[in-house]
Amino acid sequence: MSTLTKALIVLITMASIFLCGIVVTYVGIAENYKQKYDNLKAERDAAVENEKNAKEQMNKTIAQADQDKARINETISSLQKQIQDTEAKLDAAEREKAMLLQKVDNWASITKDFYETNDKQGQLLKNAIDELNKVQAELFKEQNKHKETTTALIEKMAIISVLEEKSKRLLEEKTELQEKLNQVLRQFGKTVPAPKPVTPTKDKAQVAPVTTNLVLKGRIKAVDTKNSMAEISLGSAHGVKESMKFHVTRGDQFICDVLILDVDTEKAVGILELVQPATGGPKVGDNVSTSL
Repeated sequence: MSTLTKALIVLITMASIFLCGIVVTYVGIAENYKQKYDNLKAERDAAVENEKNAKEQMNKTIAQADQDKARINETISSLQKQIQDTEAKLDAAEREKAMLLQKVDNWASITKDFYETNDKQGQLLKNAIDELNKVQAELFKEQNKHKETTTALIEKMAIISVLEEKSKRLLEEKTELQEKLNQVLRQFGKTVPAPKPVTPTKDKAQVAPVTTNLVLKGRIKAVDTKNSMAEISLGSAHGVKESMKFHVTRGDQFICDVLILDVDTEKAVGILELVQPATGGPKVGDNVSTSL
């Protein structure tokens, strides 16, 4: 065998070995690529599936977010409306508060004025009561002073009444005697001339009216509270005159005064004055007197 042939055989052998190695390498590499392809395809399919699931989840999330957003917007709108209503109520409450504060200030001012007026009225009432007490004390003194004068006046009035009665009887007797004398003279055709007074005639003595300080005592017979009138058991026969004032008492308690307006023989009617509300006013049977 020639060297060339041997060389060719060696080359062919080496080429065969090389080709076998290449084939083995290719087979090994081809299997690796297939595995990688399968793995990559599986991964791609998983990625696609994941993307699909992610998109579905994202769509659901977006839909849920839209729903949540819509609910939140509704809640925000409701809360804004509540805020507006609350602000309106707050404004109304503030206005009402301002009005109430103004009323409180007004009432405080009115109350202050009322207390000041009440104090002034109380002072005036106190002064009036003091003045009334002074007047009543003076009146009591004057009544005491006039008691003796009243007694003497009553005695003189009694004497004057007796004298008037005697004068009346004498005048009647004189008239009867004059008529008898006229009858006797007529029988003889004569008449008695009218007597002429030697001295000028004087007016008939007038009885002085009974003063209001005359001590008279009686009782209340009737009361007309509606018209503030009362009737007492004393009249002109007892010396009661118009404008006289009687004091009404119940025990030691002063009830009121009665100013006489109309007088009858056995009774008189007058108007009530200085009625004390705490006593309940005059009643039938209460005592009346011109002196306390």
